[in-house]
Amino acid sequence: MAINPQITNLVIILVLMQVSKKIPFEDPDVLLAVRIAYVVSNVVIIGVYLYLQQQINKKKDMTTLKYVEPAPMGSSEEPKLITTTVHAYDLQQLRALYKAQLMGVGMMGVMHVYFKYTNPLLIQSIIPLKGAFEGNLVKIHLMGQSANGDLKRPWKAAGGIMGGMGAGDPKGDKKSIENAERAGRGGVKDE
Repeated sequence: MAINPQITNLVIILVLMQVSKKIPFEDPDVLLAVRIAYVVSNVVIIGVYLYLQQQINKKKDMTTLKYVEPAPMGSSEEPKLITTTVHAYDLQQLRALYKAQLMGVGMMGVMHVYFKYTNPLLIQSIIPLKGAFEGNLVKIHLMGQSANGDLKRPWKAAGGIMGGMGAGDPKGDKKSIENAERAGRGGVKDE
C-alpha cells in the first residue's frame, strides 16, 4: 500500500521547517549552498520534462482519446466533449507541468529576492522534485508503466489544497462521452 503523496509532502515540509530553523542562513556559504541546491533541483526537473517531451514526440501515439471536460466551477456552461490524440493530450499535460514549474520559480524568486525569505528555498528544492517524479507522465514515459488503472487517460486533476473545490475530473467513460455527443457539446478535435 502506497502512502498518499500529499501526506508525505506534509511530513517533509514539517520536518524541513524544523531543520531549517537550525540552519545558519546568515552565513553566506550556507545560503549559497541552499541557493545552488534550489537551482540544481529546478534544472533536474526541467531536464526530466525535456526528456519527457522527447519521449512523447518519439512515440507520437496518435490513438484517438475522447473525454468530457467538466465546465469551470461557477459557470453555467455545459461540460464539453474533447476529441484529441494521446500524443496531443500528453503534450498538453507537459505544458501544464512547465507552466506550474515556472510559476513556482517565479513565486520563489519574489519571496527570496524581494521579501528575503530563505527557509522556503530548502523546502522548494525537495518538494517539486519529488512531485515531478510522482507525475503520471513520468510514470508512463520514464518509468515504463502501462497506461492502465490510475494511469489511464484522461487523468484526474491533481488534488492540492483546493483540489476538492475544482470543477471535477474529466470523464472518459463511454456513457459520459455518448451523452456529450448526443447533446452536441464540443467534439472538435484538438490539434
